[in-house]
Amino acid sequence: MSGVNNLFQNKTVLAPLAGITNLPFRLIARRFGCDMCFTEMISANGLIRESAKTIEYLKTCPEDQPLGIQLFGADPGVLAQAAVIVSDFHPAVIDINMGCPVKKVIKAGAGAVLMRDPALAGRIIKAVVDAVSVPVTVKIRSGWSQKSINAIEISKIAEDSGISAIIVHGRTVDQGFSGHVDWSVIARVKNAVKIPVIGNGDIRQPEDARKMRSETGCDAVMIGRGALGNPWIFQGIHQPLADVVEDYRPSLSQRMEIIKQHWEMEEYYLGKRIADKSFRKHLLWYTRGLTGSGRFRETVGKMTDSDAMLAELDRYFQVLAETQAKITT
Repeated sequence: MSGVNNLFQNKTVLAPLAGITNLPFRLIARRFGCDMCFTEMISANGLIRESAKTIEYLKTCPEDQPLGIQLFGADPGVLAQAAVIVSDFHPAVIDINMGCPVKKVIKAGAGAVLMRDPALAGRIIKAVVDAVSVPVTVKIRSGWSQKSINAIEISKIAEDSGISAIIVHGRTVDQGFSGHVDWSVIARVKNAVKIPVIGNGDIRQPEDARKMRSETGCDAVMIGRGALGNPWIFQGIHQPLADVVEDYRPSLSQRMEIIKQHWEMEEYYLGKRIADKSFRKHLLWYTRGLTGSGRFRETVGKMTDSDAMLAELDRYFQVLAETQAKITT
């Protein structure tokens, strides 16, 4: 247990995000001080069927450590078999997804719907824990709805079933990714169990992470959507611990360099065809909030040619640099 405590204590963790937290994105996050990353959510059924697309989610490298692999499924036996498969990749932890609110996942009896069946959730956790020697964690939500907040019940079942740590997203399932996050649920789970608790939900700025730790007593913070186009948030969270007071955000030229390096890594690891299609969303995130970004985002959002997107990116950042130079002179 001490190893898991050390893994999470006062650490920053990148959440598993479908279609986003691939190897290039994780490497960028780690460059800015993210202590631990999770893979995208991986289908246990897909792993057992040896689906090539599913196996692709396991792609990693020596710099991508420590790494958590997240599985989803509805059958204890299938999840246990999948856990054995991924244990060969030597992950730091194997996580069981019991918090995904996406309809496709819920209709399959997996993800957050498992919070409505605590007994099944317990059997799944025990089956996975018993099948592998790797530490097992579980990611949950506060409950199915405001009328059925049961994160504490599920957490106690998980602890009794041998789980090593619990990740708590402070929204209910029916909230999806909207509305208010209730951090008090994270605090109540922390008070109810003896194993590490990782808090998740609405960490957009470094100060949010500090507030969550202060208000909940959680052992670590997990950042998901707050890291989109903002991987330097991890650097900002760690700065107070290192007594650094400088702005954690990159300059325009540094931001441009990061964008291009991320794009190059996508091409290197995924191939140009896939990268050209998938990186556009990152361009929109990386430029969010910048002066005049609305027009740039609208223009790029209609483009399909990567060379044209790159040219538009160069033009936009040149305009930004010229505007900034006029302001400072």
